[in-house]
Amino acid sequence: MTRRPRADEAVKKVVRQHWNGRAETFDDASHHGVHTADQRDRWLDVLREWAGEDSRRALDVGCGTGVISLLLAELGHDVAGVDVAPAMLARARRKARDAGHAIDFFRGDAERLPFPDDSFELVTARHLVWTLPDPESALREWQRVVEPGGRVVLFEGYWDHEEPWDEYEEIHGDLPLYDGRPPVTLRELLGDEGLRDLAHEPLQDPTLWGREPHHDYYVVGGTVPR
Repeated sequence: MTRRPRADEAVKKVVRQHWNGRAETFDDASHHGVHTADQRDRWLDVLREWAGEDSRRALDVGCGTGVISLLLAELGHDVAGVDVAPAMLARARRKARDAGHAIDFFRGDAERLPFPDDSFELVTARHLVWTLPDPESALREWQRVVEPGGRVVLFEGYWDHEEPWDEYEEIHGDLPLYDGRPPVTLRELLGDEGLRDLAHEPLQDPTLWGREPHHDYYVVGGTVPR
């Protein structure tokens, strides 16, 4: 589908407004932040499995308040984060400083990243693709900044809400993956956009979310071709 840049920029403005407004309370929800030692340890287990044991140059796209960024840093990765919402980034920087992690956080567009080709060995994103006007372009962009042989790992879900909410009422029709998608569907999209060695796994352990999961959560990843 051909999109008009002005239309996409208008949609992104609404997205930015929404997440700026949620920054200070975002981590309060059990399924957003990390609130217990068991929850933290379970997320670290998942990240070890999907990001690898060796230290990597990692970019957390749509990093929000830095939940995944801080966990990656705790595992010894060299982490940068990027997000469109300044208020989210401000909170992420405070959390990283308080935790003693040296993470560089940048304001930027997930579909037009401010980094040269092959800057990273790993890209992660959590619950991001449903917010993007052009997710296919974003997937290509994430591969651009990952060196050949590196990984793209997405923590995603299928929410299937009955009605759009808040600012998304006015823009959900402009978001191709609004409400998420089942894992097989997103895995196929990653393959269509060039990723290889694809795999996915459900993330339905209540420990990860601090409650019984209300939706289908999963991780899906692939390798950037050499």
